[in-house]
Amino acid sequence: MMKMMKMFLKVVGVGRVILNPPVGISSRVGRWSLRRVRDNAPYLRSVGLALGLAASAWAQAPLTTAEGFAVPQAGKVFSFPRDHGSHPEFKLEWWYVTGHLFKDGPEGAGGRRLGFQATFFRQAAPDKSTQLHLAHMAIIDVATGKFLYQERLNRAGWDAASAAETLHVRQGNWSLRLSEPAAGAGAERIELRGGVQAEAALALTLIPVKPLVIFGENSVSRKGAAPTAASYYLTFSRLRAEGEVTLGAEKFAVRGEAWMDHEISSSQLDTNQVGWDWVSVQFKDGRELMLYRLRKRDGGADAASSLTWVDAAGKPVKQKFSWEVLDTWKSPTTGAVYPARVALATTDPATGAAVRYTVEPLARDQELAGRLGGIAYWEGACRVRDSAGKEVGSAYMELTGYAAELKL
Repeated sequence: MMKMMKMFLKVVGVGRVILNPPVGISSRVGRWSLRRVRDNAPYLRSVGLALGLAASAWAQAPLTTAEGFAVPQAGKVFSFPRDHGSHPEFKLEWWYVTGHLFKDGPEGAGGRRLGFQATFFRQAAPDKSTQLHLAHMAIIDVATGKFLYQERLNRAGWDAASAAETLHVRQGNWSLRLSEPAAGAGAERIELRGGVQAEAALALTLIPVKPLVIFGENSVSRKGAAPTAASYYLTFSRLRAEGEVTLGAEKFAVRGEAWMDHEISSSQLDTNQVGWDWVSVQFKDGRELMLYRLRKRDGGADAASSLTWVDAAGKPVKQKFSWEVLDTWKSPTTGAVYPARVALATTDPATGAAVRYTVEPLARDQELAGRLGGIAYWEGACRVRDSAGKEVGSAYMELTGYAAELKL
């Protein structure tokens, strides 16, 4: 942006010199130059207007919120492993891992299927005196429909922390970290340790099989019209997952695939928004899809809502989409009514054809009641079918703001 402004000022400066030629420049050159400027005046005015509008928009993106927290800035150049770590100058941050695991072979070979979620949140206290750390773990056993989850909440200290120089977040004996702290982009190997009370435990190694994706435009993922409603949104859209899971007295090896989000912000919602619907899809053809639908109080979707495909090489491509709720489920715990089956219509960028997918939960009750964090939401393992009913991928779906409005 600054380079463009300098170029524009240079053009304007030259125009002034031509309009007021110094002593010694022939009148013929002066008349010719003046004519060139006059003939191109509409173009120069349009360039000036465009750059002026761009500069105005750029100037409207504040460096901090009213509370003094940092705001994502366009043109951010990320550096790894540093940017896998914590950013305490921002108010809110999370590291989010979801995935599908199989015992005794992949699905289709008689394998037992599990879904899991591991989330580490960091939020600055309003007075910036300390950092609060919230973590969630959940496991769904698809065969039985049994859903287990646990929450932990601690102030930063001996029992909870997030490193700034690399990825290493922990909550008691739960942790998510780079196994080699100095690993740069493309060399990550991530270790996840967690569990649910004494009922379940998992120890997984997550290895990216595709490049890191930066969602949004020019490093920034917009979440609303307000200048502060934005995030840095970094994603490993496909990781190979392998390790061990313990369920009760049973311990067994698993392998599968996972998705990892790392979002950094100081305001995830605009003032007229009450929550969001989010879906991550891993297709069997090696591509992925991510959408977030930001819900307004009137039930409609905010204009900042977005759907992005990730092609086989890891390149993101945005497309328009529609969202249709086909079925609902009412929580017996919170009374919230959530979408239980959803149809997504969009365009396949590989073919240009219109496509429609159905996202179906593998179990209806996958709600985290939010007893510690105060936010109840639905986060569940799903399968994805095409318009012919064929299963074409796996997904995780997150539904927030149904039990109560979110304040983020």
